Amino acid sequence: MTQEIDVDQIIRQRIRTLRQNLGWSLESLASKASLSVSTLSRIETGSRRIALDQLIPIAKALNTSLDELASTSEAEIIIRPQPISMPGVTMWKLSTDDAVNGVNVSKMRFDPSQAPAPTELRIHPGKEWFTVLLGEIQLKLGDRTYHVKAGQSAQFDTMTPHAMWAVNGVAEVLGIMDHAGQRAHEHDTAG
Repeated sequence: MTQEIDVDQIIRQRIRTLRQNLGWSLESLASKASLSVSTLSRIETGSRRIALDQLIPIAKALNTSLDELASTSEAEIIIRPQPISMPGVTMWKLSTDDAVNGVNVSKMRFDPSQAPAPTELRIHPGKEWFTVLLGEIQLKLGDRTYHVKAGQSAQFDTMTPHAMWAVNGVAEVLGIMDHAGQRAHEHDTAG
């Protein structure tokens, strides 16, 4: 019974918070969910039990799902990334496998003293974005070379032949890859 009450409270709070974040009044959400204002008010305050036939239109109106409204999962808040080392590069995966839309966030440390700059350009499906936290990265995209310094960012389609490496010392990068790009990098670390 306690868990049921906790879920009810979570749902009520999420409905109210989402409504307020959207800048909607009770009247506005009630209208969008085809409910009376008094019914919605009683749902939010806990004066009325939440019924599924009311929750579905509320979730739709708030552009969310029943799962998101009722989720009580205790997902990890603190991520403890383990280093994955390759010649000249250490990578720490900062996102979990269930990240939104399969996007992967990683921190990478490039050490040019540990490996020479790559001689081959690679292609694979996907998109990649990165920002340089420390040092300077040389990014080769096709026939063009870009120098990306600390505080600067780059984004590119990974079907363009590409390679990146540190110049003038160690460099650290925060990178975001879509699911296809992540699969290609996982293949690199496995092989």
